[in-house]
Amino acid sequence: MNFISALTPLQWALLAAVPPAIISLYFLKLKRHPVEVPSTYLWTRTIEDLHVNSIWQRLRQSLLLFLQLLVLLLAILACLRPGWRGTNLVGNRFIFMIDTSASMSATDVGPSRLEAARKHALGLVEQMESDHVAMIISFSDVPRIEQAFTNNRSALRQAVNKITQTNRQTDIREALRAASGLANPGRTSQAGTSDVQVADALPATMYIISDGGVPAVPDFAPGNLTARYVKIGTATPKNVGIVAFSTQRNPEKPGQLQAFARLENSGVENAGVDVVLYLDGALVDASSENVPTDAAQGVNFVLNDVESAILKLEVQYPDDMSLDNTAYATINTPRRARVLVVTPGNDALKFAITTEAVSRVADVAFAEPAVLETKEHETLAQANAYDLIVYDRCVPKVMPEANTLFIGRVPPAEGWSAEAPKPYPLIIDVDRLHPLMHLVELGSILIYESLPLKGPEGATSLIDADHGSLLMIAPRSGFEDVALAFELVGEYPEGDVNAKTNWQRRKSFPVFVMNAVRYLGGARASLDVTGSRPGQPVKLRTDAPAEQITVESPAGVRTKIQRESQNAFVFTRAEELGVYTVREGAEREAGQHFAINLFDSRESDLVPREVIELPYVEKKDQPAAGGGQGTGQTDDEENRVGVHASVAEPSRKEMWKLLLIVGLLVLVFEWYVYNRRVYL
Repeated sequence: MNFISALTPLQWALLAAVPPAIISLYFLKLKRHPVEVPSTYLWTRTIEDLHVNSIWQRLRQSLLLFLQLLVLLLAILACLRPGWRGTNLVGNRFIFMIDTSASMSATDVGPSRLEAARKHALGLVEQMESDHVAMIISFSDVPRIEQAFTNNRSALRQAVNKITQTNRQTDIREALRAASGLANPGRTSQAGTSDVQVADALPATMYIISDGGVPAVPDFAPGNLTARYVKIGTATPKNVGIVAFSTQRNPEKPGQLQAFARLENSGVENAGVDVVLYLDGALVDASSENVPTDAAQGVNFVLNDVESAILKLEVQYPDDMSLDNTAYATINTPRRARVLVVTPGNDALKFAITTEAVSRVADVAFAEPAVLETKEHETLAQANAYDLIVYDRCVPKVMPEANTLFIGRVPPAEGWSAEAPKPYPLIIDVDRLHPLMHLVELGSILIYESLPLKGPEGATSLIDADHGSLLMIAPRSGFEDVALAFELVGEYPEGDVNAKTNWQRRKSFPVFVMNAVRYLGGARASLDVTGSRPGQPVKLRTDAPAEQITVESPAGVRTKIQRESQNAFVFTRAEELGVYTVREGAEREAGQHFAINLFDSRESDLVPREVIELPYVEKKDQPAAGGGQGTGQTDDEENRVGVHASVAEPSRKEMWKLLLIVGLLVLVFEWYVYNRRVYL
């Protein structure tokens, strides 16, 4: 509370003299009423009249004096102009965007971040004026318009209150595009809404109510949209989350199963946690781990004689988010992978991929690069005929509907590129926690030359060298592409074809090939998680031909799915975390299982961001020749906008009007007392 004086010192002096004057009048005024009394009471009443004229006796009985002084006090307070620092909405057209991703389930702000976000949104709705309009959008990795533009604050409040928590990742791109289309000319709102078509520019202020854990936003053109960021969350949350959990057969001991997990600590202090592993609901192993702050810690378990089971990994630690404290892995009866190797000739690769261990889990076929030109191969590649295609020193015209491994070449997919070849790269780091790199040692590997790789968004480098990445993996519409930046065998400048690395002669090379067959070939699906995350489509295949399968969610909800191509099925309702059961055809018994886990470092990092960076492409119009507003040339210039955390524009909230209204009511009451109770 602060005050602003509205009077000069002389005016304050005159105003301060009024209360003493009012009190003095009450002292000087003596009320006498003619009353007929017996003579015996004459002298008694006269003595009592002396007490009535005493100061405190008169003040104790004067309600009118109290009311008059109260009116004067309220007037004095109004002249002081008391107020407090508040906020105002900017503009008259608003878009309130509320983050519902997994990190918003954190309880560092009670009862949860989403509840706090809803409370902030309701506060912004209450600040709206009668001529203001607003819409409500909830977003995770997809946007949802909860309420179209309206000035009905009751409808806006209902839309905010019905927003629910999701287990999805944060991706604000689609939500921004939807909001931008509503604020710029030539766009319309969603079909069925009450908003009119935008023929002219209608500027809007967009409030992003989130913890700020959003990825980069390419090609965002805000136009008439002004972004403001409302930060949710405390500065020092605690969380240790499971960001990876997978299983792998030991190639040296086929009966032995290894479980690998990766823990990340986003808190400000080192965390001592207990990690517990369950097999089909029974405790089988546990370990105590110390996870350093802002770092990762790997955890390994070894299981023997496990053919089919459900693994559950649990981190026991009192942190602020429970979604990433549990992870699941499924071990199903192995299904043979279908692998195609397209190579002009590579004895080392052929030897490594035709070992007895590989033959137990995959059917491998070989083809010359010329097959890539045939229509038959293109049809098979686009019809899910293969689980994995290995391209050795060759590339297809179109990326197949399968996982891929490129050796010495860059995948012809969007986002992939490479620099000019660099000689003799030196390996400096290996991601040993990724399933492709399990038990792969690269200490004494020599490489003639490599192509420093650059991958699309979401790509992960598994082998880093001084010239750049040597092995990179990236997602692609439900598949994964892996690129090895150097050739195993190739042509030298002199024209002879020979080995370009000594990796083929190391024990780790057939181990890597086996990992690739298991992880990329689909055989991994019989051993561990499929890699799917909440909300993402899950591609399923059946061993025997089937027209329909049934998928049962962790909550027991069953969904029937029709076949799409060959024996491929796509499940699009994987919203819950946990283990799903797949039943084929009309069979009642349970079939295979797959798991959905959060596995997102960004969501597990609960520290709220102070700034949301929104890269966008700003178009600068060049006037047409001769002036006017013709359609001249346009130049695109990339910029980055940092949206800092703030609630709204600061403003001063006045309360002198309220004080004057209260004073007027007191004055009316004083008038009533004076006229109705004159003897008071």
